[in-house]
Amino acid sequence: MIRQEKNLQIVIIISTFGGLLFGYDTGVINGALGAMSAPDQLNLNSFQQGLVVAILQLGATIGALGIGQVTDIYGRKKTIMILSILFFIASLCCVLSPNVNFMLAGRFALGIAVGGVSVTVPTYLAEISPTKKRGKVVTRNEFMIVSGQLLAFVFNAIIAISMGDSGHVWRYMLSLAVIPAIVLGLGMIKMPESPRWLISKGKIEEGANVLSKIRTSQEAKEEIEILKKAITEEANIKKMTIKDLKLAWVRRLLMIGIGMAFINQFTGVNSIMFYGTEILKTSGFTTNAAFLGNVANGVIAVIAMITSIMMMDRFGRRPMILTGLAGISVVLIGIGIISNTMQDSDMLPYFILGLTVLYLAFFQGLIGPVNWLIISEIFPLRLRGLSMGIVVMILWLSSFVVALLFPILLEYIGMSNTFFTFALLSILSFVFVYCFVPETRGHSLEELEYFFMYKYGK
Repeated sequence: MIRQEKNLQIVIIISTFGGLLFGYDTGVINGALGAMSAPDQLNLNSFQQGLVVAILQLGATIGALGIGQVTDIYGRKKTIMILSILFFIASLCCVLSPNVNFMLAGRFALGIAVGGVSVTVPTYLAEISPTKKRGKVVTRNEFMIVSGQLLAFVFNAIIAISMGDSGHVWRYMLSLAVIPAIVLGLGMIKMPESPRWLISKGKIEEGANVLSKIRTSQEAKEEIEILKKAITEEANIKKMTIKDLKLAWVRRLLMIGIGMAFINQFTGVNSIMFYGTEILKTSGFTTNAAFLGNVANGVIAVIAMITSIMMMDRFGRRPMILTGLAGISVVLIGIGIISNTMQDSDMLPYFILGLTVLYLAFFQGLIGPVNWLIISEIFPLRLRGLSMGIVVMILWLSSFVVALLFPILLEYIGMSNTFFTFALLSILSFVFVYCFVPETRGHSLEELEYFFMYKYGK
């Protein structure tokens, strides 16, 4: 059993480098954007800055929606390997970009890879892990995402402070992304294919061989029978299509899922995760101090994520997310007031840093992971394919809008009004969750389905 557990841990570590890449590539732009925008570099205006950041989210929309067929045809393992190659090539394109158009193409390709791993890696982890450990194993990928963002912030600070005199400092920041891409690609060569995918393709013996390496012999035999039965049952389930949106309870669930996707983006988290360094510089920090301050944002995001994972099964989903939304609403109002009333104070940047850290503690500890959990829990199996596809698309497009507009808002309406806008959206989000989002903890998917069918009708 010790050997099988060790094999499983190796699989988890290697495959979650996809999450690490996800985090690094979304976080590294936080520090690279300022140097990249200089007149002697890519000479970006505020719209181009937003586009360079946001186009990754647009690519991720396509990657997340299109990866399903690829992974069903070629398998989870090969798909992750293909995505690692795309990460490597796209990262090099960004590093070597001679102009903004080349950079946009590279970032768009990175987005496709990010969207691909955002779907494929959790699927692979869920299918490779034992049922009793599935929740903890899959959330390891979320932990790796925020860890990748923290690594990006740390390396950005180190490179900026030690090599800040170089105009090409942003290229050095972006270049480090090729390392985890190589680790992921080479590491997956030795990793097994998903036993569930193998068995679904009729490759029972190969699936059994994989399970024998990561389960005891008895567990492997039992799981094979369970998988065969589950795959047969799923094949007989009538999946819902767009036509089924005429059902009131289906529309209701989809409305909740889309609302949660909006909450995940329009409450402002990615303004800090993508533009934290620029926010701190705008508030008055020197460039080096802003890089160091942004590391604190990354550290608190990781700590809050760990705390959230520990609390997730102890408290209800609604109390956690409502508390988080109330907290960030107050913090965002505080940022708006302080940035407006303390413009000439030397303490302004320290207050802004303290508030962004507090914001991330609320969001990553009480909103982000719980939000994703609610989205995954409210949809019954026959509705999941349709609804998750729509919700993921809305989520990435919302992220695109926020990433694109934030530097423009910062330039034209100022920091204070920008964060007041996020505060208003957070308050509206609180009202939405309070009025419409059910408590999912302790309820099966079938119970939730019956509840919505009974309450809102067919």
